[in-house]
Amino acid sequence: MCARYPTISGAAAAMSTRADRHDLRHHGDAEVRDGAAGLVDLAVNVRAETPPPWLRARIAESLTGLAAYPDGRAARAAVAARHGVPVERVLLTAGAAEAFVLLARAVRARTPVVVHPQFTEPEAALRDAGHEVRRLLLRSGEGFRIDPAEVPDEADLVVIGNPTNPTSVLHPAEAIVKLARPGRTLVVDEAFMDAVPGEPEALAGRTDVPGLVVLRSLTKTWGLAGLRIGYVLAEPGTIAALERAQPLWPVSTPALAAAEACMEPAALAEAEAAACAMARERAHLLAGLAEFEEIRAVEPAAGPFVLIRTDRADAVRARLRTLGFAARRGDTFPGLDARWLRLAVRDRSTTNRFLQALDQALTAVGG
Repeated sequence: MCARYPTISGAAAAMSTRADRHDLRHHGDAEVRDGAAGLVDLAVNVRAETPPPWLRARIAESLTGLAAYPDGRAARAAVAARHGVPVERVLLTAGAAEAFVLLARAVRARTPVVVHPQFTEPEAALRDAGHEVRRLLLRSGEGFRIDPAEVPDEADLVVIGNPTNPTSVLHPAEAIVKLARPGRTLVVDEAFMDAVPGEPEALAGRTDVPGLVVLRSLTKTWGLAGLRIGYVLAEPGTIAALERAQPLWPVSTPALAAAEACMEPAALAEAEAAACAMARERAHLLAGLAEFEEIRAVEPAAGPFVLIRTDRADAVRARLRTLGFAARRGDTFPGLDARWLRLAVRDRSTTNRFLQALDQALTAVGG
């Protein structure tokens, strides 16, 4: 009898009978809650010093309309216009996390496959909905890059992140397109794509890929994790099915106002500038990490975070906390173990202070 959550470890897939050891509900915010006051947050991938003042003002203006039920038509139209698609291909959600729950409930799938390491919420949502989930584990020795041939033919639902959290790998769009086929739902989590200058590998807006579902989040670049706003781009039939699975008025009036504002040309230009600045700061962080023999970073990195491997990473993370920095543990991601940490990209001054603390931590634990 096959295990409930088998693992695919290559083109010749092998079923795993081991109990799952990964805490799929652990997220970066856990590193900066409860007793973590004063820590520099490198665990959560929300852009620092956000939301910007102009966006705060737009959200505040919307509060005068809280007596009325939310009306998402303007925000939906703004998202459609931003990606050049009909409004029937857009669904607004309470963050990308809600979209994963809707997909797990609304899409009929006999053989869902989640490509790991990646954001764990898609698999958690599928499990909660009663699906038997198979895993395709990408290998560190191959740069955590997808080989479309390794996805089994029988997979009728495939989930992949691009750029992927936590590896920061940006997969070529055409490699992901090769995963599409009639009868298969292909879910691409592009929550961090707007942090990539120019979005060269984006599939949002593509209408020629069968079964494609693209998820976007506005919580990362714009600092709206507490407001919860994201959206889905897909074929109208899929959008209708997901909408039927939603409760009434799932997105609040302030979140709708934020979504509409973030689609405006000036906002898109600001996001692009932020992505370019982040790329420069990420290069600085990677250059600093390269000075440590004990550290190996996954490169090339494309997201607002980097994934590193070092022996005794758990002890290094604990020591970093005593030195004022919170890093994201990696062992809760399938495909990773206790040797991995994820680091959010911050400004140069913060990075320099972090690198000094990392040097102290590695020395202290003998890494």
